Amino acid sequence: MKKPVKRLLLSVTAVGAVLAVGLATTTVVNAVATGREKDRIESYGQTVTVDGRQMNVQVTGDGPLDVVLLPGFGTASPVLDFGPLVTDLAEDHRVVVVEPFGYGLSDGTDVPRTTENIVSEVHEALQALDVDRYVLMGHSIAGLYGIEYATRYPDEVTAFVGIDSSVPGQPGMDTQFPTGLMGAAKSLGLVRVLSAIAGDGLDGAQGTDGGDGDGTTASAGSRGSDATDGPVYSDHVREQMRMLSNKNSLSPTYRDEMAHIPANFERALGSTFPADLPLLLFVVAHNEKNPDWLPLHEQQAAEADDGTVVPLDGEHYLHHTHAPEIAEAFRTWEASHLAAD
Repeated sequence: MKKPVKRLLLSVTAVGAVLAVGLATTTVVNAVATGREKDRIESYGQTVTVDGRQMNVQVTGDGPLDVVLLPGFGTASPVLDFGPLVTDLAEDHRVVVVEPFGYGLSDGTDVPRTTENIVSEVHEALQALDVDRYVLMGHSIAGLYGIEYATRYPDEVTAFVGIDSSVPGQPGMDTQFPTGLMGAAKSLGLVRVLSAIAGDGLDGAQGTDGGDGDGTTASAGSRGSDATDGPVYSDHVREQMRMLSNKNSLSPTYRDEMAHIPANFERALGSTFPADLPLLLFVVAHNEKNPDWLPLHEQQAAEADDGTVVPLDGEHYLHHTHAPEIAEAFRTWEASHLAAD
């Protein structure tokens, strides 16, 4: 064997050995860390039985109007993620946050993550809570599920409020994701490594925070005069969200919902909210990746008898940075657009 070829083979073997050791290390570290984090994740909310499994929900506040919040795809902990917005809205509303299967503290499921199944499960959770008349407020893909939901349960949903919500026909939703490879990456601990490098994206979330002792941002977004500028999410909450992200991200339930995204969007093509359902859509004003983002929502609002679009400067998770504005705009809108029950 010629020396150059031999050296090449030795180099390839050495690189392979290093990669094998590295992957073995990340796999072990991931398994150990996952076990430790399981005991450190704190409970919140309450559980209801849906299809024989436990779904986690949180009910906060009281008022004449119920608001049901649904998360965007893959949100690690909807309850914690919506925390600042819930705190503000709960001053004069009863707010229900639903954590669908595979999200937050809810169980996973092997039931296919079709729009129909997800909608049925959320509805069953609300029935278990005796919540039967409400505004449906949803982030991101909840806009897609919301159309099916409002169409199926028109006597219950009094309005839909979107937080940069998905729209049928939006571009890029026919992508087929390599869910098998993603699952392998999670098992090997690579997702944990990449998440640690990328961060949680909450460094820019600033707002009014009165320094709540348990760190759950109970005063974030509050209109009280004693609030001071500070981070919307405390370090404690961010740590809980990080651990829940490690737990739920790319779980079997997560991957199945991801795999169903193209089919769910294809089925929704041409669908609209019921024409007589009031719509309030908070939308990122300048979406560089999709210049038609705002016009798509304006078209959706125009298809309703009563549709309103509120453009906001910011990024996709508008409730991270604009919770007070969203809550106040919703109050103003509901006063003139929603008849008292």
